[in-house]
Amino acid sequence: MNKDIFLTNNLTNKKEKFIPINEKNVGMYVCGPTVYDDPHIGNARPIVVFDILFKVLKSKYSSVTYVRNITDVDDKIIKSSNEKNISISDLTKTVIKSFSEDCNYLNCENPSQQPKATEHIGLMIEMILELIKKDYAYVNNNHVYFEVKKFDDYGQLSNKKLNELIAGSRIEISDNKKNSEDFVLWKPSLENEPYWDSPWGKGRPGWHLECSAMSKKFLGNEFDIHGGGIDLIFPHHENEIAQSRCANNTKVFANYWLHNAFITMSNEKMAKSQGNILKIKDFRNKVSGQVLRLALISSHYKQPLDWNDKLLNDCQNTIDKWYNVYQQSNKDLDNEIILPLYDDINTPGYIANLHKLYEKAYKGNDEDKQIFNSACNFVGLLNETKEEWLNNKKEKVKISEEDINNKIKLRNKARLNKDYKEADNIRDYLLDKGVLIEDKGGKTIWKFK
Repeated sequence: MNKDIFLTNNLTNKKEKFIPINEKNVGMYVCGPTVYDDPHIGNARPIVVFDILFKVLKSKYSSVTYVRNITDVDDKIIKSSNEKNISISDLTKTVIKSFSEDCNYLNCENPSQQPKATEHIGLMIEMILELIKKDYAYVNNNHVYFEVKKFDDYGQLSNKKLNELIAGSRIEISDNKKNSEDFVLWKPSLENEPYWDSPWGKGRPGWHLECSAMSKKFLGNEFDIHGGGIDLIFPHHENEIAQSRCANNTKVFANYWLHNAFITMSNEKMAKSQGNILKIKDFRNKVSGQVLRLALISSHYKQPLDWNDKLLNDCQNTIDKWYNVYQQSNKDLDNEIILPLYDDINTPGYIANLHKLYEKAYKGNDEDKQIFNSACNFVGLLNETKEEWLNNKKEKVKISEEDINNKIKLRNKARLNKDYKEADNIRDYLLDKGVLIEDKGGKTIWKFK
């Protein structure tokens, strides 16, 4: 692939040509889950978006190292384990397993590395010692803080001045800080909280530090791409830049910063406080992961994605239709097909190409079908055989043919009695089970949607 890749870089607020530090080994770090609860649909978006970017990079470069961390020590985890009355170890193991199952369900490739925070505490302590030595951090009452005002470029990623950032965010208040904007690198652990020995006593690291330590281990002091959700720009990514550049004495941490927008429901942000959280695992027995994957890439990653039943139904119908021309294939794709993905991961543009390729395949020969299937496979779709797809649909429906036929008889009886409300209720019931019915020539026929 000779074409150039372009990415919107939040560090410069411009779409830029991607030029790697080393073409022989491209490095990408993406902030992974904090494992305090089962992942929700909002968490699924970066999983899929950066999985596709991983595929795009591999189509052009011979070696790509994709690192996605797991935060397994954090205030949220401690709080959740107390609320659920289970140990932190049991909680994190359970959620990590659920996250892994979700990634498989969404047909995402495994990253090159998936390090856990708790396995790298020593590296974090080393980085803190370096920051203290260089006078960017200070110790007070067994806490260690990064002194923000000593880093002149603070706020560059957020494109805001320090006083604006302080005014617009929830800054942790503590008498141990010199300044309100300073952020914690290390803090003492309370009784019954996980702890590690350190020069400042028994404690645990601040959240921001783990990504700086683990990205350095696997990608070096400077690397190509850093990704995550838009909510991580401040303070998490801003703080990562500050502590990494100061500890490593570099002018750059990551060259390109990519952030996906939120998923909304009825145009409201998905959040626990809104009571509108949809967990990925709750979809597993109802909808194919392919359908969710197509829904997640139906909007450009930088635009909000409104989640609703119509979106899922449309994606279900699209995948159903595409399986009409299913044919296993490993055919190479020409540049023009992948081109939208090289233009800032333009998945809606790529899906438009897939629709065109489908129309050609539907009317065309085996080669057209192979090209279409390879194009779908490239973004993680049509990854099951047609037989598997149909069988899985039947399993998810969880209604027997006998029950379907009995419901149709009841509906016909209701229609004869002019009880149209009951007839509509039965139709809706069957539709909810994934069964479409149609009245034709005095008979009612049905099919799995």
